[in-house]
Amino acid sequence: MHTQEGVRIEPAPEVLAAAQAWLEPVRAALGPEFRSAYLTGSVLSNAFDPAHSHINVLVIAKHLDLDHLDALGRALPRVGKHGFEPLFVTRGQIEQSLDVFPVEWLDIQERNFRLEGEDVFSALEIPREPLRMQCERELRGKHLRLRQAYVMAHGRADQLTAALRAASSGLSVLFRTLLRLRGEFPPAEAATERLAELYHLDAAALLAPHLLRYSKRRPKHEEIQPLYRKFLVELDRLIAAVDGLKVA
Repeated sequence: MHTQEGVRIEPAPEVLAAAQAWLEPVRAALGPEFRSAYLTGSVLSNAFDPAHSHINVLVIAKHLDLDHLDALGRALPRVGKHGFEPLFVTRGQIEQSLDVFPVEWLDIQERNFRLEGEDVFSALEIPREPLRMQCERELRGKHLRLRQAYVMAHGRADQLTAALRAASSGLSVLFRTLLRLRGEFPPAEAATERLAELYHLDAAALLAPHLLRYSKRRPKHEEIQPLYRKFLVELDRLIAAVDGLKVA
């Protein structure tokens, strides 16, 4: 498991106990097809909020035909204090999609907690050029959507705020992936500043969507448009850098 200090934290005992209880009927439904189960995502970070965040569980099976899916549907726990978001895959599906979802698999490889079963991720080799291409594709998609939203909002602060908040989703994973391509593994909370330093970007502008998403303060009308414009400019500069990035 290629976890790095500062990237992953241990799940809280209460969360771990709830996840193990959730897994029990799921494992029983799969029977001999069960291979392993992992906690992934925000539950392994300081951003996890037990009151609002879901617990992501990756369940890996040998096979997942329709009968297995029916059995899982009947077995999934329906109640509980914590909300679980499971993803059911086979080992073959992971290996065959490393070039399609490299960012997602790398993030899971580097930040996971194995609940039970075999170690699936330590030996995976994720190709580097698809990583770069997915980062560029997703950043370009965000830029296109933000530019369109800017035109359609006609300066309305509420719409601009909503667009920036929506753009924050997944940004930290993309930023960390770009740093990983350079062999760096900074703590998640320092990834944006380090990326800005490497590519001579405005860190405050890149952080704006994240701060808007998690801040309870509503930005003033005269604040949001300059923030939006600065983020668009810096995102465009980052895309240009990623487009020219050479990876081995």
